[in-house]
Amino acid sequence: MSLTRTQVEGIAHLARLEITEAQMPVYVESLSRIIDFVEQLAAADTAGVEPMAHPLADQVQRLRPDAVSETDQREKFQQNAPSVAAGLYLVPRVIE
Repeated sequence: MSLTRTQVEGIAHLARLEITEAQMPVYVESLSRIIDFVEQLAAADTAGVEPMAHPLADQVQRLRPDAVSETDQREKFQQNAPSVAAGLYLVPRVIE
């Protein structure tokens, strides 16, 4: 399935992407190839394949214990901060 320029422009609008005129043919080709690949995957015969709930079937994932391993160094780290109040880093407002 080949995507049209209009479809790619619609996708770009939804994704809030700004695509230049020079980039448009590359995007049309690349997205069309991705759609073609997904169609190939959908055409694969999966009738005898049992769905997996987890990729490590019949295996155990080693987990470390959930224990504190570092000491609290907040005071040390906040000494380098330009502005701190009540144990919090103060940063300039970016949204007004």
